[in-house]
Amino acid sequence: MNISKTDLDALNAVIKITVDRSDYETKVNTVLSDYRKNANIPGFRKGHVPMGMIKKQYQQAVTADEVNKLLRENLEKFIKEENLDLLGNPLPKAADEELDWNADQMDFEFELGLAPKFEVKLDQLKKVVQYEIDPEAKMVNEQLDYIRKQYGKLVSQKNPDKDFEITAQFRNEELEIEKISGFKLDDLKSKKALKSLKEETVNSLVNFPVKGLFKDDELLKRLLSLEDDKLEELKASNITLEIKEINERIPAELNQELFDKIYAPGTVTSEDELKEQIKKDLQKQFEPQADQKLLNDITEFLVEKTKFKLPADFLKRWMQTSGKEELTPEQAAEEYDKSEKGIRYQLIEGQIITENKLDISFEELKDFAGTLVANQMRQYGQEPEEKQIEGIVSNILTNQEETRRISEQLMSNKILTFFKENAPLKQKKVGFDAFVKEAYGKA
Repeated sequence: MNISKTDLDALNAVIKITVDRSDYETKVNTVLSDYRKNANIPGFRKGHVPMGMIKKQYQQAVTADEVNKLLRENLEKFIKEENLDLLGNPLPKAADEELDWNADQMDFEFELGLAPKFEVKLDQLKKVVQYEIDPEAKMVNEQLDYIRKQYGKLVSQKNPDKDFEITAQFRNEELEIEKISGFKLDDLKSKKALKSLKEETVNSLVNFPVKGLFKDDELLKRLLSLEDDKLEELKASNITLEIKEINERIPAELNQELFDKIYAPGTVTSEDELKEQIKKDLQKQFEPQADQKLLNDITEFLVEKTKFKLPADFLKRWMQTSGKEELTPEQAAEEYDKSEKGIRYQLIEGQIITENKLDISFEELKDFAGTLVANQMRQYGQEPEEKQIEGIVSNILTNQEETRRISEQLMSNKILTFFKENAPLKQKKVGFDAFVKEAYGKA
């Protein structure tokens, strides 16, 4: 057997494999002998079928199978030994003439798409903004009010008033709606309903037209768990409310008892310290949004500024046959156009990972998965033990899809940390509203 590579250009090459009969003949004869031993053909005893008949029936198929095995093994070995960096997989090149499976020698050619050579220049990233979201005083005060209400107490009242919480059972027999939900007078749009409800008390039954009852249709959908089509039906009819509770929420006092409920006892001792801690919590809450924006911007910038060519024609041909269903040339071209940016960034990211040794070790993967599991358990009020986490992680990592997802998340974190530590990013501290406006063009 002889294997050689011919470079067509920097991005395309052809591997030629010449297979001699001696490379596969012994294996083919062994397989045919096994066939003969087990063949059940009428008129012959088992194991006594003439070899000529076996060859006539099976030799070409067995030869093709054994040759294909040889090609796969030796092609993979050659690519590995030559350290070829490929895009896609080798494509068999159609032969000019039909193969003669009885020939003493056969030639096979495979097209290769080669990964381009390029340099990633991090100094280009000096124009990319790394946002630090600094919550405004208004946002901190709103969060403080929310906390005080959350830890406050409910006091039953006789009649609804502004900011009182009304719990009512909503009914519409025709549409089979029966749902208990809470709302406030401020949620109402109908002046007639507003005036009427102020005079009602617990156990009162009131009936209102749905259209124009609430300020926001989305709120009504949430209150009644409705789909759009059912909401439109309901808006053409009335709904009955049976008042179950009327409560005034009295905010908790800003004292040490409240501070110790929210944070570890003694860590917060004043209103100013509480506000500072709330601000830190909000900053941490906003970090993922700022990080995602940063990674998106770096990705776009590097794809645009890192110039290199791709073996586009080869990749289009490869895409035609690489999926579950074969694509037409037009469909493959469309798929390539959609995928090109992703391919470019994968190459850029791969080079950064290789050059800076950012590969993930199994221990890193286990530790990261363990952190994810522990954080999730704490969200549900559980304090996990180390052995419990190890068992869950071990189970997760037996799932190939989950392992891939967690590996991608870890690598994304490592890449982002690398950029933060090594790229000359432009630092900018902004409030949340300003961040949303600058980052996404929304007020």
